[in-house]
Order: sequence, then C-alpha cells, then structure tokens
Amino acid sequence: MDRNRVFGPGPVLVGHRGCGGGTVNGHQENTLGSFLAAVGAGIDWVEVDVRRTSDDRLVVAHNPADSGGVFYADLTSQEAVEKGALRLEELLEALPPTVGVDFDVKTAMEDATRARDETTMGRLAAVAAREASRRELLITSFDAGALDIARQLAPAVPRGLLTWVYFPIDHAVAAAAHLDVQVLAPHWGSLLPNGVEPEEPQRPLDYVIDLVHSSGREFLAWCPTVEYARRLLDAGVDALCVDDVPDVVDALVPRPS
Repeated sequence: MDRNRVFGPGPVLVGHRGCGGGTVNGHQENTLGSFLAAVGAGIDWVEVDVRRTSDDRLVVAHNPADSGGVFYADLTSQEAVEKGALRLEELLEALPPTVGVDFDVKTAMEDATRARDETTMGRLAAVAAREASRRELLITSFDAGALDIARQLAPAVPRGLLTWVYFPIDHAVAAAAHLDVQVLAPHWGSLLPNGVEPEEPQRPLDYVIDLVHSSGREFLAWCPTVEYARRLLDAGVDALCVDDVPDVVDALVPRPS
C-alpha cells in the first residue's frame, strides 16, 4: 500500500495534552502554557483533546465535564473559557507551524442526534481541512464512526484509531486495517499481559509492530513508561504520545555530541 508517512522518517514524540496529563512543571494539562512548554522542551507534536460547546465552538478539554460536574456540551464557548477551557483556535494560532497536531476528538452522546457535518468530528474536520495547509496533522478518535466522518469531510487529513487501556491488540490491529486509517494508536497496556489479554494469546511486540507496518499503517503508542518507551522505540514504533515531556525528552532524545 503506497501512503505518505504521517510522522516522517523517524520516531517522533507527541506531548500528551501538552506537557503531559495532570500538572507537569506547574503547567496544567490542556492549557496554552502546557502546550508552549512542550514546544519549548523540543517536542515534535502535541496531542490536543477536542470538545464541542453548546454554541458549536471547539474547546480543548479532556473530560466531558469540568471538576464541578458541568458538561462542556451544556456551556457556551465563553462560559467554558471562563471555567478555564482553552479555545481551539487560540491554541492553533499560538503553536508554531513546525509543530504537528494530533486532534483527539471526543465524541459526545449528543452527537447521536446531529447530522454528520454538525457533530463534534464534523466541526473539527472543517478546522483540520484548513489547518492542514500549514502544519502536519492527524485526527484520532476512539469512535470509529467519527473517523468515518473525518474521512468524508477532511479526506486529505490522516486518521488514527485510538484504543482504550488493555483493549486486545489483535482486535485493534485488524480494526485499523478494516477502517483503512493511516495510524493505529493503542494504549501501551494493550501490549502487555493483563486481565483482558493474558500472556499466552499475545504475539511478541516486534511481531505486532511489523504486522501494522506490513498492513500499510503507522504505530503510535500512548502513555508508556520511559522504560517501556525504550522497548517500543527499539521495536520500531513511529511515534510515542508521552506524559512528563521534559523528563521524557531528556531520557529519550539523543544529545548532540
């Protein structure tokens, strides 16, 4: 299968929610300060959680509701910003165009009642189609249906299938191929023996990554420990979405001699 590579010739690091989930070096996740700190640490890409507000705007937030239990889908964009959310357009304007963006699109149950182009992914697809002219992009989601909307509305933007913690890796590899996405992005726990997938039915790590590559896709693992990240890099992964960006960059990026 002949495809243009999403992540370029070598493995890249993707800053999870900016500098990392939670608070890293004083920067709260999914804030402008966190994303800019990740860029300052030398990160290649950033992962951006995208949610939709009640007035059809897009904000950067991971959970569907804030710490007080108020859902972003019930707030206007201005109300969401007043509660600490970051407008997506503000982030994209501030990020240097040399930094790639992985949009992690968070489907809301309210999308079930909307036309495809009016869903969260539909709104993001229009933004991504415009943004693709000035930076590298990837649209990822746990929602296979949303990825189909992205294929329809932003066909030039690469897509990636996210799979949840301990989701069986054999299912994930096959699903990425059946959906014809460019990237498989499993949680690293799917690559370990666990309560869902004990050791006996699991293929070796090298086998899994080689098979993903043979199917014409790239492999992005998210949130591994530094120790397991080294194993993943040795096995040939294309990208790692990482927490604690400054420490990971220091541990994994070779220093000039």
